[in-house]
Amino acid sequence: MAKKRYVQVGTGGRARFFYESIASTYHETSEIVGFCDLSQTRMDYANRIISERYNQKEVPTYHYTEFDQMLDDLKPDYVIVTTVDRTHHDYIIRSMEKGYDVISEKPMTIDEEKTQAIIDAEKRTGKSLRVTFNYRYAPHNTKIRELIRDGVIGDVFSIHFEWLLNTVHGADYFRRWHRNKLNSGGLFVHKSTHHFDLVNFWINSYPKTVFAFGDLNFYGMKNAEKRGVKDFYYRCHGSEAAKNDPFAIDLESTEELRELYLNAEEDSGYIRDRSVFSDDISIEDTLGAIVKYDRGTILTYSLNAYMPWEGFNVVFNGSKGRIEMKVVESSYINAGGDKENEGALVGKSIMVYPMFGEPYEVELEELEGGHGGGDPILLNDLFGEPVPDPFNRAASHVDGAMSILTGIAGNKSIASGMPVQIKDLVQF
Repeated sequence: MAKKRYVQVGTGGRARFFYESIASTYHETSEIVGFCDLSQTRMDYANRIISERYNQKEVPTYHYTEFDQMLDDLKPDYVIVTTVDRTHHDYIIRSMEKGYDVISEKPMTIDEEKTQAIIDAEKRTGKSLRVTFNYRYAPHNTKIRELIRDGVIGDVFSIHFEWLLNTVHGADYFRRWHRNKLNSGGLFVHKSTHHFDLVNFWINSYPKTVFAFGDLNFYGMKNAEKRGVKDFYYRCHGSEAAKNDPFAIDLESTEELRELYLNAEEDSGYIRDRSVFSDDISIEDTLGAIVKYDRGTILTYSLNAYMPWEGFNVVFNGSKGRIEMKVVESSYINAGGDKENEGALVGKSIMVYPMFGEPYEVELEELEGGHGGGDPILLNDLFGEPVPDPFNRAASHVDGAMSILTGIAGNKSIASGMPVQIKDLVQF
């Protein structure tokens, strides 16, 4: 069987998750054949990873202005998009128009106009788009889908979903390009897309109406000033003030941070270690939403990015009882350690409370790998020999759109103070 051929555009922190898996675990079924990025330094590092660690041949590299040329030269089977969120739609659409299927990191894109453009391109070209929602594949999240599908608590009437980002992982969004809403859509889109997708997946329903609030309460200069912070700085590297800041990171602390960011500053123009207490942060760190779904379920959701622990609590209230799940995850900084630590579990539990029965704890499968054991299953689904999946965890462009539209509607609601109807944002 011929290997599936992939090119990848964007070789930053999230990219290695894909190309390293292809070069190692899935080298018999898949191969990476080209890289595209604005930084030659980063592409050279990616080539060293696949050649020196996995004995795979180095691949051609193309500047981001040569993306179309890469497709014409290499003619891959798939294009993997792991660029800055605001550019996802551009590479997705250009790939489809040249006849290629696409795999995109979440979020699919960041606003309704770009979402509509992707939907239109899919219709126009007939090409497919997969969005890589690895949380769907985590055994505890799949188990929730199974319990609800099997009617364990009957019809689900309401959900309360609380996500906590801690002062390691949560703070990291305020150092990087994500801190600018024009790049990421804010945490309602970039991060909450995972959570809103899980709700859609769990209850097999899509959002209808969204009402939301959000503020920048902890990060940013004015908030630090309120707490009496006196020493401010632009970036961590080379700063004396940063040495006493528990929110600072050291770009020389790991090979990946050094190679992808510090050494690539000259040809990328990107500074990875900005102070989280700068005065130019345009995203929120405190978010809340109420969402009504097309089957009547009501979701209350909150996200806080400065918590003492990482993870989430979610409860489901139904016509036959209640399910409660608590998950505690390990701390993680993108490109700051082993990929297996991203979303790795410290603890998890699911309790079922039947309406007229004894409560019981659900036995959960234990799997190795990042995102609660979901990453290896997703990667095999993408690059290996897929196996039948009764839970339909592979996410299409429709799933990608419906996950971000909740956050996009949330952003519009924050701005207007009014509820937003999903049907008013895009047309499928």
